[in-house]
Amino acid sequence: MGSTADKAKGLTNEAMGNAKQGLGKMTGSKKLQAKGKAQELKGEGQQAMGKAKTAIKKAANL
Repeated sequence: MGSTADKAKGLTNEAMGNAKQGLGKMTGSKKLQAKGKAQELKGEGQQAMGKAKTAIKKAANL
């Protein structure tokens, strides 16, 4: 997967995770809050991977 795709998927997962956490708080569902947090962290990891790939590409082109 390319760096842009990783970043986009990361943003999507982070947003969905935040939404799940909010819904979990509203409904009192600790399980939904935990799933949301896990998805948010996954998204942050995907974004970091995308940024790392971009940095590697830039370094290789020097």
